[in-house]
Amino acid sequence: QVQLVESGGGSAQAGGSLRLSCAVSIYRDTSFSAYCMGWFRQAPGKQREGVANIYTGGGRPYYAESVKGRFTISQDNAKNMLYLQMDNLKPEDTAMYYCAADYFPQGPQSACPLTSYNWFGQGTQVTVSS
Repeated sequence: QVQLVESGGGSAQAGGSLRLSCAVSIYRDTSFSAYCMGWFRQAPGKQREGVANIYTGGGRPYYAESVKGRFTISQDNAKNMLYLQMDNLKPEDTAMYYCAADYFPQGPQSACPLTSYNWFGQGTQVTVSS
């Protein structure tokens, strides 16, 4: 079982920054660099939205248009950690943020999935005030 635990959420003013972290426990005998990992968010009354994803074995990250240029996804393969640096926050970024993972030992066919991941964390709340 893959387990993901998010941290780093909280409150920020518009224009401020927060950094989310996700501690990842991967399947035994697999490599951290064989996973697609992503960040999702869900605001009250709205559908879950994919924010960013990355293949931990290398490649270009994906960002939703709404966060492009403001959010940065990164990883630390030595520590089995995933991060989301969020800068220039806006009130519309307010949501519960989840990290997600799926196992791709051969790498994704073209790109990491936008929505379908096998494992999600419990989430961390981000609230941005104007």
